[in-house]
Amino acid sequence: MKEPVQPFDWQRIFLHDFPVGYLGEVALRTLVMFLILLFALKISGKREVKQLSVFELVLVIGLGSAAGDPMFYHDVPLLTAGVVFVVMMLCYKFFTRLADKNKTVRESLEGSPVYVIENGCILVQNFDEEDLGLDELFAELRLGGIEHLGQVRTAILEHNGDVSIFRFADDEIKPGLPLLPHLLEKPFETLSKPGLYACCKCGQVIDFGQGPVTTCQRCEHHKWVQAQV
Repeated sequence: MKEPVQPFDWQRIFLHDFPVGYLGEVALRTLVMFLILLFALKISGKREVKQLSVFELVLVIGLGSAAGDPMFYHDVPLLTAGVVFVVMMLCYKFFTRLADKNKTVRESLEGSPVYVIENGCILVQNFDEEDLGLDELFAELRLGGIEHLGQVRTAILEHNGDVSIFRFADDEIKPGLPLLPHLLEKPFETLSKPGLYACCKCGQVIDFGQGPVTTCQRCEHHKWVQAQV
């Protein structure tokens, strides 16, 4: 039978049965986990870390885990949690300062801004390389007060996952792909009626006259909706 837990057993509270040298192992484990978390969040994409930098999110996860276990488990010593906190903070300070001073490190860990819309059209190649879906992009644009892509001069996906939007002047707005959900629900796969149509994937607008059109020459997509003016 296990011996009952003795209240205020200072050896158990601070170090339990571990030797003092074990604190060094905890520091090494923490450093390894910090690097693993940093790498995992880097490859998970910008949308996963929106509103927080990758370093801040690593810190929140690491400190949250370190703080939680000693609160609940009597066999997790407080000193090991303290070492985790110290090492996590030192790693955070070191990597944030390194990123501030070194552009290559900063772009490698946090990424760099990516142009996703130019002149009212989606830059398909840049967009496909990011982890942002069309529905998410359209939602970001609608939140910015955009009704159709003809209003957008440039849009940039920032390193934290936000989308910066730069509009055309009122007298420069042109027809574009509508962003309101009900206007996107019933696309055409073949155009037969003359008018202005926008590709559902890249937003390119064509002035269709006569003869069937099925494929966008810009992105080879095959669904169209009437362009919004």
